[in-house]
Amino acid sequence: MHDSSFVFAIIDQTVQSSSRSLSVKELCQIAGVSRSGYYAWKKAEQTRKVQEEQDRKDFELILYAYKMHGFTKGARGIYMALLHRNPPVIMNLKKSRRLMNKFNLFCPIRKANPYRMMAKALKTGRIADNLLKREFENYAQGRFS
Repeated sequence: MHDSSFVFAIIDQTVQSSSRSLSVKELCQIAGVSRSGYYAWKKAEQTRKVQEEQDRKDFELILYAYKMHGFTKGARGIYMALLHRNPPVIMNLKKSRRLMNKFNLFCPIRKANPYRMMAKALKTGRIADNLLKREFENYAQGRFS
């Protein structure tokens, strides 16, 4: 995966090192990224740190809602749990899912009851006896008279 932020980080480390022999322009050409993109990435470093800190605070709320009432929840259950806090926390479902993926928090998927599935499997091959001795007529396809 070619993620430009990793490329920019490598370029930044190379530029910061004491034994650099290539300029920023040459490093960006070698990596196949724009020089203006590198400088924009470097300028937005503080913004990324603030966003990361906010993500951590929001994830703590999500984790609290995830563990609330002693059982785990999915993204919609977390959304409802946050809404019912005092004061209510309004967080978009997409944001909660993004943070759950980012911090590797997964909700368990409910599985089918194996005993019920076994009971269904045992009943499938059974055909009831014709106790009433009913005679059903077979008509040709499309004719009902």
